[in-house]
Amino acid sequence: MPTTREIKRRINSVKNINQVTRALEAVSASYVRRAQNAVLASRPYAQHAYDVLVNVAAQSKGEPLHPLLYVHEPVERIGILLITGDRGLAGAYNANVIRRAMRFAESYERPIHWVTVGRRGRDAIRRWIARLERDDSAPAYLKQQEIVAEFSYLPADPDLGDVAEIAQIVFDEFLKEPVHEFFIAYTHFINTVTQAPRVLPLLPLRPFETHIKRISELVQPDPEVRSRTRDYIYEPDAAAILDEVIPRLTQLQILQAIRESLSSEHSARMVAMRNASESAEALAEALQLEYNKARQLVITNEILDIIGGVEALQDRD
Repeated sequence: MPTTREIKRRINSVKNINQVTRALEAVSASYVRRAQNAVLASRPYAQHAYDVLVNVAAQSKGEPLHPLLYVHEPVERIGILLITGDRGLAGAYNANVIRRAMRFAESYERPIHWVTVGRRGRDAIRRWIARLERDDSAPAYLKQQEIVAEFSYLPADPDLGDVAEIAQIVFDEFLKEPVHEFFIAYTHFINTVTQAPRVLPLLPLRPFETHIKRISELVQPDPEVRSRTRDYIYEPDAAAILDEVIPRLTQLQILQAIRESLSSEHSARMVAMRNASESAEALAEALQLEYNKARQLVITNEILDIIGGVEALQDRD
């Protein structure tokens, strides 16, 4: 049985951990409200913008109206923009979206160019690539992966300027044709306790279609395409409008995915730290009870020793 000193040391350690988790919970709580407000404010605009993009792509007959609408056939290589956090202590937040992206990569069966946002995703993909290179039984397409760009420590409240460089990397990869399709793996914010990892098709801007069932189950469905007989009216002309609108709205989709992920991360960390604090308090109470029992046992043994000594003296007399 541990001594009272050892138990007391464990109690102090647990209480110190509880102070840390309470502080992290308070910090995350301060970010959650602002992040949720940003997500909910921009989500309707981002959803309608994505709806417009997909429907504009569906209207093109023959030659695409913009290079970002061009459909490459066959698809020889894909790109994945993986959005994770820079830090841990957020429960299963990082692990869930990384696992979803890896499952998608394995199912698509194409070489992959990764663009990572967040240190956790970058480190996980690096380890995965290194492990696959050592595995002789791994498929050849999984060994043809590389991280072409990485970003970390974005602002707490990012805007279009903060994601401009990320979007430019994505555009360059697609327009210069190292990749023929691009996807975003991110965490969709539902509420404070529920977040869902998703894969969203990004480029080319068209309704995503695949004959592989396991792929379609992993990808977020596109908005419904309206009647293709309806034409959009562009003023002054289609080229001038689309050259400005399509990259900007595509950049908005990246920004919205990052905002969704940030809100999900802060919510997951707040809940995880709250659970950790409650567990620490329960453990401290259990240790305190064990300490009281051990201390009572020590006192009882000391009393017995005194009684035994007294009886021995009486017997001598």
